[in-house]
Amino acid sequence: MTDEQTTTEDDFGDDPELAERLASLDEAEGEKRAEALRQGLEDYELEDDDEDILGGLEGEDGEYRPQPALPVLAVVGRPNVGKSALVNRILGRREAVVQDTPGVTRDRVSYRAHWNTTSFTLVDTGGWEPDAKGIAHSVALQAEVAIDLADAILFVVDSTVGATATDEHVVKLLRGTSRPVIVVANKVDDQRQESDASALWNLGLGEPWPVSALHGRGVADLLDHVLTVLPTESAIAKPEPGGPRRVALLGRPNVGKSSLLNKAAGAERVVVNELAGTTRDPVDELVDIAGQSWRFVDTAGIRRRVHMAQGADFYASLRTTAALEKAEVAVVLLDVSEPISEQDVRIIDLVLESGRALVLAFNKWDLLDDERRRYLEREIEQDLAHVAWAPRVNISATTGRHIEKLVPALEVALESWDQRVPTGKFNAFLAELVAAHPHPVRGGKQPRILFGTQASTRPPTFVLFTSGFLDPQYRRFIQRRLREIYGFAGSPIVVNMRVRERRGKKK
Repeated sequence: MTDEQTTTEDDFGDDPELAERLASLDEAEGEKRAEALRQGLEDYELEDDDEDILGGLEGEDGEYRPQPALPVLAVVGRPNVGKSALVNRILGRREAVVQDTPGVTRDRVSYRAHWNTTSFTLVDTGGWEPDAKGIAHSVALQAEVAIDLADAILFVVDSTVGATATDEHVVKLLRGTSRPVIVVANKVDDQRQESDASALWNLGLGEPWPVSALHGRGVADLLDHVLTVLPTESAIAKPEPGGPRRVALLGRPNVGKSSLLNKAAGAERVVVNELAGTTRDPVDELVDIAGQSWRFVDTAGIRRRVHMAQGADFYASLRTTAALEKAEVAVVLLDVSEPISEQDVRIIDLVLESGRALVLAFNKWDLLDDERRRYLEREIEQDLAHVAWAPRVNISATTGRHIEKLVPALEVALESWDQRVPTGKFNAFLAELVAAHPHPVRGGKQPRILFGTQASTRPPTFVLFTSGFLDPQYRRFIQRRLREIYGFAGSPIVVNMRVRERRGKKK
């Protein structure tokens, strides 16, 4: 083969007996081989961080400890009084989506907050309105649930407007609860406006606390007072059982992410509406499926052109990306009633770039007919060939059909995500592979693999020390053979190269 000829993964062929030979390899023998190869690296110019990689994987016990039930502080009020802005100010970062229009927040969204070494759960809610219809009614119901499930409540009022008729309705709602209620007079930007806040004594809920969520004025004093009414441990929230794994639900708008979360939670946890793009803030919820606990994170649907989105939709897409980074495994939902789109593939590629484990959930399976099924299989073969290793689950989020099948798929993906290949076995694998299918000669030279090691897990990342550059096709061939031998179902594999020269060659 000449240098000009192009090669593909398939040109390197297969070796069906490789798995058997590696299985029969004695671990001690494998370690001896690896040590010999490692010694051979001393003849090459190594960089400072190479030693860290060659030192092997750091010990990760992967054990989770039960977390106490943190006290819950709910933030409620009518639309556009600055609830989400106050939440962001308390958190110290821009977490909740904020826009100068009413009704941006729709779900009750929980965040972990800290003040003076005390941790608590902060719950942002949508604006409450009496006689609300449609989606606004669902939003109001979520706010009422937040009041029932809180240990204390921040009632936010716009001091520049004063107490409105809607605020009076909220007061009636709050008087029906036994939780302590703190009145927050927001938008008090300077001392001259504090007189506006004092008028809120008339609500009959105690002293109003003047704050400016925008500038941070008075928020510290408010939080000091909040800690005096919050219990040390929640009387309502449940303690988290030994650390559930975080699962991000991703997909295009209206594919059924929120419906899946609601069905898994067994309650109307998030607002579901035919309107595409209902969810804006990522919503965390502890769910039980088939007797196992998981932390599901519902996210906003990723639209086709994120960079062209405006306002709340743009920031919602950023929150979705952030939620994916915090998750361990992503469940990408695809609507089987519609053809697999370019946007579906982009979302899957986003998961691959983030290095998270992957499960494909084909939703609305109850709507599938025989004709659409034939087309769907063809689309999967063509468009999703690069993630053929990802577990597939056919579900119906609305009816709950086969949701329990998500559990074994998630377990397989996470196990692969955490999987380690011993250095001895990995180098034996490389030696066998190179002996049977050597790298093509390039520029009169043949690149050699000097040594290989698994540098990290989550995702499994392998580093190859080589004497020259390896073709992308050859690296993909190594990845494919790794999957055939060691599985890695549901997890991306990263193969990095470090080209090193012999000592004395540099001039």
